[in-house]
Amino acid sequence: MTPVTTFAGRRVALFGLGASGLATALALKAGGAAVVAWDDHAEGVAKASGQGIETADLRETDFSQFAALILSPGVPLTHPAPHWTVALAEAAGVEILGDIELFCRERRKVAPGAPFVAITGTNGKSTTTALVAHILRAAGRDVQMGGNIGTAILSLAPPAADRVHVVELSSFQIDLTPSLDPSVGVLLNITPDHLDRHGTFAQYAAIKARLIQGSDLAIVGIDDGPSRAIAERRADRLVRIHVPRGAALSADALTVRDGVVSDQAGAPIANVAAIRSLRGAHNGQNAAVAVAVARSLGLDDAAIQVGLESFPGLPHRMEEVRVRGRVLFVNDSKATNADSTEKALTAFRDIHWILGGKAKDGGIFPLVPYFERIAHAYLIGAASDSFAATLEGAVPYTRCATLDAAVAAAAAGAAASAAPEPVVLLSPACASYDQFRSFEQRGDVFRDLVRALD
Repeated sequence: MTPVTTFAGRRVALFGLGASGLATALALKAGGAAVVAWDDHAEGVAKASGQGIETADLRETDFSQFAALILSPGVPLTHPAPHWTVALAEAAGVEILGDIELFCRERRKVAPGAPFVAITGTNGKSTTTALVAHILRAAGRDVQMGGNIGTAILSLAPPAADRVHVVELSSFQIDLTPSLDPSVGVLLNITPDHLDRHGTFAQYAAIKARLIQGSDLAIVGIDDGPSRAIAERRADRLVRIHVPRGAALSADALTVRDGVVSDQAGAPIANVAAIRSLRGAHNGQNAAVAVAVARSLGLDDAAIQVGLESFPGLPHRMEEVRVRGRVLFVNDSKATNADSTEKALTAFRDIHWILGGKAKDGGIFPLVPYFERIAHAYLIGAASDSFAATLEGAVPYTRCATLDAAVAAAAAGAAASAAPEPVVLLSPACASYDQFRSFEQRGDVFRDLVRALD
Protein backbone atom coordinates (compact mmCIF):
# COMPACT_ATOMS: atom_id res chain seq x y z
CA MET A 1 0.00 0.00 0.00
CA THR A 2 0.97 3.64 -0.55
CA PRO A 3 -0.34 5.59 2.47
CA VAL A 4 -1.64 8.99 1.36
CA THR A 5 -0.21 11.45 3.86
CA THR A 6 -0.97 14.61 1.87
CA PHE A 7 -4.45 14.78 3.42
CA ALA A 8 -3.38 13.83 6.95
CA GLY A 9 -5.60 15.47 9.58
CA ARG A 10 -8.20 16.58 7.03
CA ARG A 11 -11.65 15.27 6.16
CA VAL A 12 -12.12 13.81 2.69
CA ALA A 13 -15.23 12.60 0.84
CA LEU A 14 -14.94 9.56 -1.41
CA PHE A 15 -17.48 8.19 -3.86
CA GLY A 16 -17.20 4.81 -5.55
CA LEU A 17 -16.28 1.73 -3.54
CA GLY A 18 -15.17 -0.75 -6.15
CA ALA A 19 -11.66 -2.22 -5.91
CA SER A 20 -9.81 1.04 -6.59
CA GLY A 21 -12.19 3.12 -4.45
CA LEU A 22 -11.80 0.85 -1.45
CA ALA A 23 -8.00 0.79 -1.89
CA THR A 24 -8.03 4.59 -2.02
CA ALA A 25 -10.11 4.88 1.15
CA LEU A 26 -7.76 2.55 3.02
CA ALA A 27 -4.67 4.42 1.74
CA LEU A 28 -6.11 7.77 2.84
CA LYS A 29 -6.99 6.38 6.26
CA ALA A 30 -3.51 4.85 6.62
CA GLY A 31 -2.05 8.28 5.86
CA GLY A 32 -4.06 10.00 8.58
CA ALA A 33 -7.06 11.39 6.69
CA ALA A 34 -10.64 11.14 7.95
CA VAL A 35 -12.55 9.52 5.09
CA VAL A 36 -16.31 9.57 4.59
CA ALA A 37 -17.20 7.14 1.79
CA TRP A 38 -20.32 6.24 -0.16
CA ASP A 39 -21.47 4.21 -3.15
CA ASP A 40 -24.73 3.67 -5.00
CA HIS A 41 -24.45 -0.06 -4.28
CA ALA A 42 -25.11 -1.34 -0.78
CA GLU A 43 -22.54 -4.13 -1.03
CA GLY A 44 -19.74 -1.61 -1.61
CA VAL A 45 -20.82 0.42 1.42
CA ALA A 46 -21.04 -2.71 3.56
CA LYS A 47 -17.57 -3.88 2.50
CA ALA A 48 -16.04 -0.49 3.33
CA SER A 49 -17.77 -0.37 6.70
CA GLY A 50 -16.48 -3.86 7.43
CA GLN A 51 -12.92 -2.61 6.90
CA GLY A 52 -13.29 0.31 9.28
CA ILE A 53 -14.09 3.04 6.77
CA GLU A 54 -16.66 5.62 7.88
CA THR A 55 -19.63 5.60 5.50
CA ALA A 56 -22.46 8.08 5.09
CA ASP A 57 -24.80 9.15 2.32
CA LEU A 58 -22.93 12.12 0.84
CA ARG A 59 -26.23 13.70 -0.22
CA GLU A 60 -26.87 14.38 3.45
CA THR A 61 -23.43 15.77 4.36
CA ASP A 62 -22.06 19.31 4.40
CA PHE A 63 -19.44 19.41 1.64
CA SER A 64 -17.81 22.51 3.10
CA GLN A 65 -16.23 20.24 5.75
CA PHE A 66 -14.26 18.32 3.10
CA ALA A 67 -10.81 19.14 1.73
CA ALA A 68 -11.48 17.11 -1.43
CA LEU A 69 -13.86 14.75 -3.17
CA ILE A 70 -12.09 11.59 -4.36
CA LEU A 71 -14.02 10.18 -7.30
CA SER A 72 -13.67 6.72 -8.79
CA PRO A 73 -12.83 6.88 -12.52
CA GLY A 74 -16.00 5.04 -13.52
CA VAL A 75 -18.14 7.90 -12.18
CA PRO A 76 -19.01 10.65 -14.73
CA LEU A 77 -17.13 13.89 -14.17
CA THR A 78 -18.61 15.90 -17.07
CA HIS A 79 -20.57 13.73 -19.54
CA PRO A 80 -23.24 12.67 -20.19
CA ALA A 81 -23.91 14.75 -17.05
CA PRO A 82 -21.83 15.38 -13.94
CA HIS A 83 -22.50 12.95 -11.13
CA TRP A 84 -24.48 14.43 -8.23
CA THR A 85 -21.39 14.34 -6.01
CA VAL A 86 -19.56 16.49 -8.57
CA ALA A 87 -22.29 19.13 -8.41
CA LEU A 88 -22.17 19.16 -4.60
CA ALA A 89 -18.36 19.45 -4.55
CA GLU A 90 -18.27 22.22 -7.13
CA ALA A 91 -20.94 24.21 -5.28
CA ALA A 92 -18.82 24.01 -2.12
CA GLY A 93 -15.56 24.88 -3.93
CA VAL A 94 -14.08 21.45 -3.12
CA GLU A 95 -11.42 20.03 -5.48
CA ILE A 96 -12.27 16.78 -7.26
CA LEU A 97 -9.48 14.24 -7.62
CA GLY A 98 -8.79 10.60 -8.45
CA ASP A 99 -6.44 8.03 -6.99
CA ILE A 100 -3.71 8.74 -9.57
CA GLU A 101 -3.60 12.37 -8.41
CA LEU A 102 -3.18 11.19 -4.82
CA PHE A 103 -0.24 9.03 -5.91
CA CYS A 104 1.34 11.93 -7.82
CA ARG A 105 1.11 14.20 -4.78
CA GLU A 106 2.53 11.52 -2.50
CA ARG A 107 5.41 10.87 -4.92
CA ARG A 108 6.31 14.56 -4.98
CA LYS A 109 6.28 14.61 -1.17
CA VAL A 110 8.20 11.42 -0.31
CA ALA A 111 10.32 10.57 -3.39
CA PRO A 112 10.16 13.29 -6.06
CA GLY A 113 12.76 11.62 -8.27
CA ALA A 114 11.20 8.14 -8.16
CA PRO A 115 10.80 6.65 -11.67
CA PHE A 116 7.17 6.83 -12.76
CA VAL A 117 6.18 5.56 -16.21
CA ALA A 118 2.60 6.46 -17.24
CA ILE A 119 1.14 4.90 -20.38
CA THR A 120 -2.05 5.77 -22.27
CA GLY A 121 -3.60 5.35 -25.70
CA THR A 122 -6.88 4.20 -27.15
CA ASN A 123 -5.44 0.77 -27.91
CA GLY A 124 -2.38 -1.19 -26.84
CA LYS A 125 -1.83 0.38 -23.45
CA SER A 126 -2.29 -2.82 -21.42
CA THR A 127 0.14 -4.82 -23.56
CA THR A 128 2.68 -2.01 -23.53
CA THR A 129 2.38 -1.53 -19.77
CA ALA A 130 2.85 -5.25 -19.14
CA LEU A 131 5.74 -5.42 -21.63
CA VAL A 132 7.61 -2.49 -20.07
CA ALA A 133 7.16 -3.94 -16.58
CA HIS A 134 8.31 -7.39 -17.78
CA ILE A 135 11.48 -6.06 -19.44
CA LEU A 136 12.42 -4.08 -16.34
CA ARG A 137 11.77 -7.03 -14.02
CA ALA A 138 13.77 -9.35 -16.26
CA ALA A 139 16.67 -6.92 -15.86
CA GLY A 140 16.39 -7.12 -12.06
CA ARG A 141 14.56 -3.86 -11.36
CA ASP A 142 12.04 -3.40 -8.52
CA VAL A 143 8.85 -2.79 -10.51
CA GLN A 144 5.33 -1.96 -9.37
CA MET A 145 2.69 -2.29 -12.12
CA GLY A 146 -0.92 -1.18 -11.85
CA GLY A 147 -3.51 1.47 -12.56
CA ASN A 148 -6.04 0.69 -15.27
CA ILE A 149 -4.37 -2.66 -15.96
CA GLY A 150 -5.69 -4.22 -12.75
CA THR A 151 -4.05 -3.38 -9.42
CA ALA A 152 -5.16 -0.04 -7.97
CA ILE A 153 -2.20 2.34 -7.86
CA LEU A 154 -2.52 2.97 -4.12
CA SER A 155 -2.39 -0.78 -3.47
CA LEU A 156 1.17 -0.76 -4.84
CA ALA A 157 4.29 -0.23 -2.73
CA PRO A 158 5.14 3.46 -2.19
CA PRO A 159 7.38 5.48 -4.53
CA ALA A 160 11.11 5.12 -3.86
CA ALA A 161 14.27 6.14 -5.67
CA ASP A 162 15.11 2.53 -6.62
CA ARG A 163 11.56 1.45 -7.48
CA VAL A 164 9.85 1.93 -10.86
CA HIS A 165 6.09 2.42 -11.06
CA VAL A 166 4.71 1.41 -14.47
CA VAL A 167 1.10 2.55 -14.65
CA GLU A 168 -1.59 2.28 -17.32
CA LEU A 169 -3.96 5.26 -17.40
CA SER A 170 -7.38 5.56 -19.01
CA SER A 171 -8.80 8.88 -20.13
CA PHE A 172 -11.13 8.74 -17.11
CA GLN A 173 -8.15 8.53 -14.76
CA ILE A 174 -6.23 11.31 -16.52
CA ASP A 175 -9.28 13.56 -16.28
CA LEU A 176 -9.13 13.25 -12.49
CA THR A 177 -5.37 13.96 -12.29
CA PRO A 178 -4.77 17.71 -12.68
CA SER A 179 -1.07 17.59 -11.75
CA LEU A 180 0.00 14.45 -13.63
CA ASP A 181 3.82 14.54 -13.84
CA PRO A 182 5.39 11.18 -14.74
CA SER A 183 9.10 10.91 -15.37
CA VAL A 184 8.21 9.10 -18.63
CA GLY A 185 4.86 9.72 -20.32
CA VAL A 186 3.73 7.46 -23.19
CA LEU A 187 0.98 8.22 -25.70
CA LEU A 188 0.49 5.30 -28.09
CA ASN A 189 -2.39 6.39 -30.33
CA ILE A 190 -5.72 8.18 -30.35
CA THR A 191 -8.87 7.04 -32.14
CA PRO A 192 -12.50 7.83 -31.20
CA ASP A 193 -13.59 6.14 -27.98
CA HIS A 194 -15.54 6.97 -24.81
CA LEU A 195 -17.17 9.98 -26.48
CA ASP A 196 -20.20 9.45 -24.25
CA ARG A 197 -17.95 10.34 -21.30
CA HIS A 198 -15.97 13.19 -22.89
CA GLY A 199 -18.47 14.87 -25.20
CA THR A 200 -16.32 15.29 -28.31
CA PHE A 201 -13.33 13.64 -29.91
CA ALA A 202 -11.37 16.88 -29.52
CA GLN A 203 -11.96 16.83 -25.76
CA TYR A 204 -11.01 13.13 -25.55
CA ALA A 205 -7.76 13.83 -27.41
CA ALA A 206 -7.00 16.85 -25.21
CA ILE A 207 -7.36 14.71 -22.09
CA LYS A 208 -5.00 12.07 -23.51
CA ALA A 209 -2.49 14.80 -24.40
CA ARG A 210 -2.29 15.92 -20.78
CA LEU A 211 -0.37 12.78 -19.87
CA ILE A 212 2.71 13.86 -21.84
CA GLN A 213 2.37 17.60 -21.24
CA GLY A 214 3.60 17.25 -17.67
CA SER A 215 6.10 14.43 -18.24
CA ASP A 216 9.88 14.83 -18.09
CA LEU A 217 10.26 12.62 -21.19
CA ALA A 218 7.49 12.07 -23.75
CA ILE A 219 7.28 8.98 -25.96
CA VAL A 220 4.61 9.36 -28.64
CA GLY A 221 3.39 7.13 -31.47
CA ILE A 222 3.01 9.32 -34.56
CA ASP A 223 1.08 6.93 -36.83
CA ASP A 224 -2.27 8.70 -36.33
CA GLY A 225 -2.99 12.36 -36.97
CA PRO A 226 -4.09 13.43 -33.48
CA SER A 227 -1.06 11.87 -31.78
CA ARG A 228 1.27 13.30 -34.43
CA ALA A 229 -0.15 16.78 -33.82
CA ILE A 230 0.35 16.38 -30.07
CA ALA A 231 3.98 15.34 -30.65
CA GLU A 232 4.58 18.40 -32.81
CA ARG A 233 3.54 20.63 -29.92
CA ARG A 234 6.16 19.07 -27.64
CA ALA A 235 9.31 21.23 -27.75
CA ASP A 236 11.92 18.91 -26.25
CA ARG A 237 12.58 15.61 -24.47
CA LEU A 238 10.52 13.74 -27.06
CA VAL A 239 10.93 10.29 -28.65
CA ARG A 240 8.73 9.61 -31.68
CA ILE A 241 7.67 6.03 -32.49
CA HIS A 242 6.78 5.21 -36.10
CA VAL A 243 5.69 2.05 -37.92
CA PRO A 244 5.93 3.13 -41.58
CA ARG A 245 3.50 1.64 -44.10
CA GLY A 246 5.29 3.41 -46.93
CA ALA A 247 7.60 6.37 -46.84
CA ALA A 248 8.63 7.36 -43.32
CA LEU A 249 6.76 10.31 -41.81
CA SER A 250 9.70 11.38 -39.67
CA ALA A 251 13.45 11.00 -39.93
CA ASP A 252 13.72 11.58 -36.19
CA ALA A 253 11.89 8.54 -34.83
CA LEU A 254 12.39 5.00 -33.61
CA THR A 255 10.96 2.95 -36.47
CA VAL A 256 9.71 -0.60 -36.88
CA ARG A 257 9.92 -2.46 -40.20
CA ASP A 258 9.40 -6.22 -40.53
CA GLY A 259 9.67 -6.61 -36.77
CA VAL A 260 13.00 -4.81 -36.47
CA VAL A 261 13.16 -1.77 -34.20
CA SER A 262 15.72 0.78 -35.40
CA ASP A 263 17.00 3.95 -33.79
CA GLN A 264 16.83 7.47 -35.21
CA ALA A 265 19.98 6.81 -37.26
CA GLY A 266 18.53 3.61 -38.75
CA ALA A 267 20.65 1.19 -36.71
CA PRO A 268 18.78 -1.94 -35.55
CA ILE A 269 18.39 -2.17 -31.77
CA ALA A 270 15.77 -4.90 -31.20
CA ASN A 271 14.03 -7.65 -33.14
CA VAL A 272 10.53 -8.95 -32.42
CA ALA A 273 9.83 -10.62 -35.79
CA ALA A 274 9.93 -14.15 -34.38
CA ILE A 275 8.28 -13.44 -31.00
CA ARG A 276 4.78 -14.96 -31.17
CA SER A 277 3.48 -12.97 -28.20
CA LEU A 278 4.35 -9.77 -30.12
CA ARG A 279 3.12 -10.60 -33.59
CA GLY A 280 1.44 -7.90 -35.68
CA ALA A 281 2.37 -4.33 -36.64
CA HIS A 282 0.62 -2.92 -33.57
CA ASN A 283 2.90 -4.98 -31.34
CA GLY A 284 5.84 -3.62 -33.27
CA GLN A 285 4.78 -0.18 -32.01
CA ASN A 286 4.29 -1.54 -28.49
CA ALA A 287 7.76 -3.10 -28.56
CA ALA A 288 9.40 0.08 -29.86
CA VAL A 289 7.77 2.08 -27.08
CA ALA A 290 8.99 -0.46 -24.51
CA VAL A 291 12.50 -0.21 -25.97
CA ALA A 292 12.41 3.58 -25.67
CA VAL A 293 11.16 3.45 -22.07
CA ALA A 294 13.71 0.83 -21.03
CA ARG A 295 16.57 2.76 -22.65
CA SER A 296 15.49 5.94 -20.85
CA LEU A 297 15.74 4.02 -17.56
CA GLY A 298 19.28 2.84 -18.26
CA LEU A 299 18.86 -0.67 -19.71
CA ASP A 300 21.18 -1.73 -22.52
CA ASP A 301 19.90 -3.22 -25.76
CA ALA A 302 20.98 -6.77 -24.90
CA ALA A 303 18.96 -6.76 -21.68
CA ILE A 304 15.97 -5.30 -23.52
CA GLN A 305 16.10 -8.06 -26.16
CA VAL A 306 16.15 -10.72 -23.44
CA GLY A 307 13.04 -9.16 -21.90
CA LEU A 308 11.23 -8.95 -25.22
CA GLU A 309 11.90 -12.60 -26.04
CA SER A 310 10.61 -13.85 -22.68
CA PHE A 311 7.40 -11.79 -22.68
CA PRO A 312 4.44 -14.19 -22.31
CA GLY A 313 1.77 -11.82 -23.62
CA LEU A 314 -1.48 -10.80 -21.95
CA PRO A 315 -4.62 -12.81 -21.35
CA HIS A 316 -7.42 -11.88 -23.78
CA ARG A 317 -5.13 -9.93 -26.17
CA MET A 318 -4.17 -12.15 -29.10
CA GLU A 319 -3.62 -14.91 -26.55
CA GLU A 320 -2.78 -18.23 -28.19
CA VAL A 321 -5.02 -20.68 -26.35
CA ARG A 322 -4.40 -23.95 -28.15
CA VAL A 323 -3.30 -25.63 -31.36
CA ARG A 324 -5.71 -28.41 -32.29
CA GLY A 325 -4.46 -30.29 -35.33
CA ARG A 326 -3.52 -27.50 -37.72
CA VAL A 327 -5.93 -25.00 -36.15
CA LEU A 328 -4.69 -22.17 -33.93
CA PHE A 329 -7.24 -20.78 -31.45
CA VAL A 330 -6.70 -17.14 -30.42
CA ASN A 331 -8.45 -15.28 -27.60
CA ASP A 332 -8.64 -11.56 -28.47
CA SER A 333 -11.64 -10.78 -26.27
CA LYS A 334 -10.11 -7.45 -25.24
CA ALA A 335 -10.76 -6.17 -28.77
CA THR A 336 -13.90 -4.21 -27.94
CA ASN A 337 -13.86 -1.88 -30.96
CA ALA A 338 -13.05 -2.10 -34.66
CA ASP A 339 -9.69 -0.37 -34.33
CA SER A 340 -8.52 -2.98 -31.84
CA THR A 341 -9.87 -5.88 -33.91
CA GLU A 342 -8.03 -4.51 -36.95
CA LYS A 343 -4.74 -5.36 -35.22
CA ALA A 344 -5.69 -9.04 -34.99
CA LEU A 345 -7.05 -9.25 -38.53
CA THR A 346 -3.75 -7.94 -39.92
CA ALA A 347 -1.78 -10.58 -38.00
CA PHE A 348 -3.44 -13.69 -39.48
CA ARG A 349 -4.90 -15.19 -42.66
CA ASP A 350 -7.59 -17.85 -43.21
CA ILE A 351 -9.44 -16.49 -40.22
CA HIS A 352 -12.56 -18.10 -38.78
CA TRP A 353 -13.75 -14.97 -37.02
CA ILE A 354 -16.04 -14.95 -33.97
CA LEU A 355 -17.46 -11.47 -33.48
CA GLY A 356 -20.37 -9.59 -31.97
CA GLY A 357 -21.74 -8.28 -28.72
CA LYS A 358 -22.76 -4.73 -27.92
CA ALA A 359 -21.60 -2.71 -30.92
CA LYS A 360 -19.61 0.54 -30.79
CA ASP A 361 -20.23 3.49 -33.14
CA GLY A 362 -19.27 2.60 -36.70
CA GLY A 363 -19.65 -1.13 -36.17
CA ILE A 364 -17.26 -3.19 -38.30
CA PHE A 365 -17.44 -1.05 -41.44
CA PRO A 366 -13.83 0.18 -40.93
CA LEU A 367 -12.70 -3.46 -41.19
CA VAL A 368 -13.94 -3.98 -44.75
CA PRO A 369 -10.39 -3.73 -46.20
CA TYR A 370 -9.44 -6.85 -44.21
CA PHE A 371 -12.38 -9.01 -45.20
CA GLU A 372 -10.26 -10.88 -47.76
CA ARG A 373 -8.37 -12.44 -44.82
CA ILE A 374 -11.57 -13.96 -43.40
CA ALA A 375 -12.66 -17.45 -44.42
CA HIS A 376 -15.91 -17.34 -42.44
CA ALA A 377 -17.53 -15.19 -39.76
CA TYR A 378 -19.56 -16.46 -36.80
CA LEU A 379 -21.92 -13.88 -35.30
CA ILE A 380 -22.95 -13.68 -31.66
CA GLY A 381 -24.90 -11.25 -29.53
CA ALA A 382 -26.84 -8.07 -30.07
CA ALA A 383 -24.79 -6.82 -33.03
CA SER A 384 -25.58 -9.83 -35.22
CA ASP A 385 -28.07 -8.09 -37.51
CA SER A 386 -25.98 -4.98 -38.16
CA PHE A 387 -22.77 -6.98 -38.63
CA ALA A 388 -24.51 -9.40 -41.00
CA ALA A 389 -25.54 -6.43 -43.14
CA THR A 390 -21.90 -5.30 -43.40
CA LEU A 391 -20.65 -8.82 -44.19
CA GLU A 392 -23.37 -9.60 -46.72
CA GLY A 393 -21.92 -10.49 -50.12
CA ALA A 394 -18.33 -10.06 -48.93
CA VAL A 395 -17.75 -12.72 -46.25
CA PRO A 396 -19.72 -15.93 -45.66
CA TYR A 397 -21.21 -15.89 -42.19
CA THR A 398 -23.24 -17.96 -39.75
CA ARG A 399 -25.55 -16.56 -37.08
CA CYS A 400 -24.61 -18.48 -33.92
CA ALA A 401 -26.24 -16.28 -31.25
CA THR A 402 -24.07 -17.58 -28.41
CA LEU A 403 -20.35 -18.08 -27.91
CA ASP A 404 -20.56 -21.82 -27.29
CA ALA A 405 -22.35 -22.36 -30.62
CA ALA A 406 -19.83 -20.10 -32.38
CA VAL A 407 -16.81 -21.97 -31.02
CA ALA A 408 -18.23 -25.32 -32.11
CA ALA A 409 -19.07 -24.03 -35.60
CA ALA A 410 -15.77 -22.20 -36.05
CA ALA A 411 -13.75 -25.21 -34.87
CA ALA A 412 -15.51 -27.43 -37.40
CA GLY A 413 -15.09 -24.90 -40.20
CA ALA A 414 -11.40 -24.36 -39.50
CA ALA A 415 -10.72 -28.10 -39.26
CA ALA A 416 -12.20 -28.53 -42.75
CA SER A 417 -9.98 -25.78 -44.20
CA ALA A 418 -7.16 -26.68 -46.57
CA ALA A 419 -5.01 -23.79 -45.28
CA PRO A 420 -1.73 -24.72 -43.53
CA GLU A 421 -2.69 -22.90 -40.31
CA PRO A 422 -6.33 -21.84 -40.12
CA VAL A 423 -7.09 -19.58 -37.16
CA VAL A 424 -10.19 -19.47 -34.98
CA LEU A 425 -10.12 -15.90 -33.74
CA LEU A 426 -12.36 -14.43 -31.05
CA SER A 427 -11.97 -10.71 -31.72
CA PRO A 428 -15.48 -9.36 -31.15
CA ALA A 429 -15.10 -5.64 -32.08
CA CYS A 430 -17.78 -5.12 -29.43
CA ALA A 431 -18.34 -4.57 -25.76
CA SER A 432 -19.32 -7.71 -23.88
CA TYR A 433 -22.20 -6.40 -21.82
CA ASP A 434 -25.07 -7.96 -23.75
CA GLN A 435 -24.06 -11.51 -22.71
CA PHE A 436 -21.08 -11.20 -20.33
CA ARG A 437 -20.18 -8.95 -17.42
CA SER A 438 -16.76 -8.12 -18.87
CA PHE A 439 -14.40 -8.88 -21.73
CA GLU A 440 -12.39 -10.96 -19.24
CA GLN A 441 -15.33 -13.24 -18.56
CA ARG A 442 -16.01 -13.53 -22.30
CA GLY A 443 -12.38 -14.52 -22.91
CA ASP A 444 -12.37 -16.97 -20.01
CA VAL A 445 -15.47 -18.70 -21.40
CA PHE A 446 -13.88 -18.88 -24.86
CA ARG A 447 -10.70 -20.39 -23.40
CA ASP A 448 -12.68 -23.02 -21.47
CA LEU A 449 -14.75 -23.92 -24.53
CA VAL A 450 -11.66 -24.32 -26.71
CA ARG A 451 -9.84 -26.45 -24.16
CA ALA A 452 -12.94 -28.67 -23.84
CA LEU A 453 -12.95 -29.51 -27.56
CA ASP A 454 -12.17 -33.20 -28.27
